[in-house]
Amino acid sequence: MSVNQLKPKDWTKDGRKWIFQTRYTDLSGNVKKYKSKKYHTKKEAQEAERVFFLELDKYRPDNDMTFRELYLAFYEYQKDKVKETTIHTYLDRMRYMQYLDNIKVKNFNLQHYEMWRKKILECKLSTRTRNYIYKFLKTIMNFGTKWYGLNFNNIYPKMTNFTDPNERKKEMEFWTYEEFNKFISVEDNFMYKTFFKVLYFCGLRKGEARALDWKDIDFINNTLTIRKGLSDNVNGNRYIISSPKTLNSNRTLPLPKDLISDLKALKQSAMKYKNFKEEWFIFGNELPLGDDAIRRRKNNNCKLAGVKQIRLHDFRHSCASLLINNGADITLVAKYLGHTKIDETLNTYSHMFSNKLNNIIGLIDNLNEESKKDYNNDIADDYDYNSNKDNEDFELSI
Repeated sequence: MSVNQLKPKDWTKDGRKWIFQTRYTDLSGNVKKYKSKKYHTKKEAQEAERVFFLELDKYRPDNDMTFRELYLAFYEYQKDKVKETTIHTYLDRMRYMQYLDNIKVKNFNLQHYEMWRKKILECKLSTRTRNYIYKFLKTIMNFGTKWYGLNFNNIYPKMTNFTDPNERKKEMEFWTYEEFNKFISVEDNFMYKTFFKVLYFCGLRKGEARALDWKDIDFINNTLTIRKGLSDNVNGNRYIISSPKTLNSNRTLPLPKDLISDLKALKQSAMKYKNFKEEWFIFGNELPLGDDAIRRRKNNNCKLAGVKQIRLHDFRHSCASLLINNGADITLVAKYLGHTKIDETLNTYSHMFSNKLNNIIGLIDNLNEESKKDYNNDIADDYDYNSNKDNEDFELSI
């Protein structure tokens, strides 16, 4: 490695004439040449060379690195690259990595993985949650491979998802339109009533509905725009506002007339406060409605109305059911719910389409019946034509 001054003909117009050149070995073991950009002074080139090697050493394999050090490095790397809610999820899943804490990454083998897997099986978790944790472990391993040149080739192909053949798939709960009407009829607080209507008729996630402010409603075009979400108790905060779950979760929905009327009345009520602002939460004014308060309200209303208890997220499923069972196109349902792909909608709500299969068979049967009628009519027409022709030929022969 060396710092050199370029010949005058290679200087830049603003006087940059110093560079450094070196050879280094990349994470794949390949020897490469590197030539820096140009600097004004020798000192600047030397400092740039120092930073270059610091960065290079930062991601070289560390033979003494433990799994704890690896996943903490992953956490630090991600802190300024993902949403705060995602960081919170990482923190929650990191506690399940503790069984590997003191294992040197260079020694990690299939027995260690099986030990970790057994520990996860001992935790009272659903298969779905276990597989989220398993996926997180693989993400950390991939990070180690990319940034530290770690090799997990002997283990990675032998790692498998968690399965439980005895676990019964939880049935998706939802309300029919009649059940929702029973539920909403016992709600005597206008704000809560409007909140539950938005969940049911718009299919919003709870966090999307709680994050709505008055700037999100267009009373001229009668639309509602979803562009943020709200989460509670994240990293010590009472609540945080962040971008929606996915890019496709950003969407603008047309609103039913009844809901527009309710939202207008709700805004008129909020505007009575002298400090009213358009940035106020639709559901809660200066502060959003509390998660626990919403849940208690919902549970109490279910008892009063005599309808089955469902989760707040099941209002979203109920909206999907309402749309699907009233003939909405699957592409529009996906867009309405803010799904990234139609496959997501089909996989989640495929059972709701099962009762439509008879309609499809009915369509085919009708087509077949029409085809048979046309065929029989053609036969009859041919028979009449041939009979008349025979008679004409007979009369002519006479």
